[in-house]
Amino acid sequence: MFDQSLLTKSKAGLSEIEAEYIAGSLIKICPPVSPQQTNFEISKLLAEQRDLVSIAVIENNKPIGLINRNYFMEVMAKPYHHDLFDRKSCVTFMEKLPLIVDQNMSIQSLSFKVLDSGSKTLQDGFIITNEEGDYLGLGTGEDLVRVVSFLQAEKNRLISESINYASVIQKSFLRSSKEDMSSVMSDYFMHWEPRDKVGGDYYFCKKFDDGFFLALIDCTGHGVPGAFMTLIMASFLDHILLEDNRHDPANVLALMNKKVKTALGQVAPAQVEGEELNSFNFTPVGQSDDGMDTAFCWINTQENYLIYAGAKTSLFYIPEGGAEVLSLEPNRKGVGYVDSPMDYQWTNQRLELSKGMCVYLTTDGIIDQIGGPKKIAFGKKRFSTIIKENYQKPMLEQEDILMQAYYEYQGKQRRRDDVSALGFRI
Repeated sequence: MFDQSLLTKSKAGLSEIEAEYIAGSLIKICPPVSPQQTNFEISKLLAEQRDLVSIAVIENNKPIGLINRNYFMEVMAKPYHHDLFDRKSCVTFMEKLPLIVDQNMSIQSLSFKVLDSGSKTLQDGFIITNEEGDYLGLGTGEDLVRVVSFLQAEKNRLISESINYASVIQKSFLRSSKEDMSSVMSDYFMHWEPRDKVGGDYYFCKKFDDGFFLALIDCTGHGVPGAFMTLIMASFLDHILLEDNRHDPANVLALMNKKVKTALGQVAPAQVEGEELNSFNFTPVGQSDDGMDTAFCWINTQENYLIYAGAKTSLFYIPEGGAEVLSLEPNRKGVGYVDSPMDYQWTNQRLELSKGMCVYLTTDGIIDQIGGPKKIAFGKKRFSTIIKENYQKPMLEQEDILMQAYYEYQGKQRRRDDVSALGFRI
C-alpha cells in the first residue's frame, strides 16, 4: 500500500531514498475480476467502489487485461448497451495490453516505461506483479507523478546542500589568504563572486618577512568542477611555496604546470624524470584537459619592487599621477593544459613600485562578459577606462564603481563565468 507519509519523512541520501521507492511502494490493493464475470458485475462493482480508477482482469492469478472506469462507463451509457452487453464477459471492454511491471522495478525505470506507453497508461494506471508474475495490485499515474516529483525535489535538495557545503570548504581555504591580505595591504579590494555559489576563481596571498606572494587564479570551469580544481591548485601552490622559491613566480608557475599535468593524467608520469610530482596521490584516469590561467606576483616590501609572471592573465597598474593605464602582459600559455609543454618556462617581469601606485588583476569573468547595446565583450579597454577615471579614490570605492559598471553592462545577458578582481595601492 502506498504510504504518502514517506514523501516527507526521509532525510537519507538519494540512493537510499530511491531504494525506498520501487513499483511495489505504489501498490493499491484493488479487487481483480476474472473473465467469467460479466459486464453487469463490473458495473455493480464500480458503482459500489467509486474510487476505483481501473480494475485488473486476472486468470489463474496472472493479469490479462485492465478495465478503465471512464471508458467502461462511457460505453455502457450508450443506448441499449446494457441490454446488449450486461451478460457478456467483462473482457469485451478490457484493455488487452496494459502496462504490467514487477514490484521491484525502480521508480526511474517505471517512469520511463509509463512515458513510453503514452498518456493512456497515466490515466488507466498499471498492474503490479510479484517475481512469478502473480497479480499484487494496481499503481496509478497520479501516485507515480507524485513520487517522481518528490524524488526530483529531494535530488535538488541534496545537490543544494552539497553545493552549500562545498562553498563552506572553498571559503575556508580562502580564509588564510584573506587574513594575510589584510595584514600586508592597507588600501585594497578583493572582489570574489562565483557564478554558481562555488566556482573556479581563487585568490591566494601569503606573507613572509620580506614581502608577500600574491596570485589570482582562474581554473577550468565553474560551479562544483571549478571549485574542485581550485582546491587542487591551492594545495599545490601552498606546498610549492614551502620551498624558498617565492621570489621567482615564473619558476613557481613551471612547478605548478608539472604538478597539475602529472596529477591530472595530462601527461604520462614516466615522462618526468627525477622529480616526485605526484605527492598528492592522484591516480590518472584517462586524459583530461584542465588547468588554470593566473598571475603570480612576488611583492618585495623592503626594496619596493614587484616580480610578475602571468599565464594568460595581465597585470594592470597606474603610477601615482600617471595619465595612462599600463600593463604587464602574460605568456600565452595556461598552466597544466595538454598543450602546455611539461618544460615550458614562463617569464618574470620586474616592476619598480612607488608610493601611491595602483595595481590591478582580474580574471576573464569581467573582461569576457557579453553585454551592452552591441552585445559584445566588456573588454580590457572598458576595464582600463574605469580604473583610470577612478584610481585616486579609495580602493573599496573603486570596487563599487567597477562592479556597478559591470552589472549595468551585463544587463539581462547570461552571466558567463565567475568574476574576480583585485586592486591595491602601494
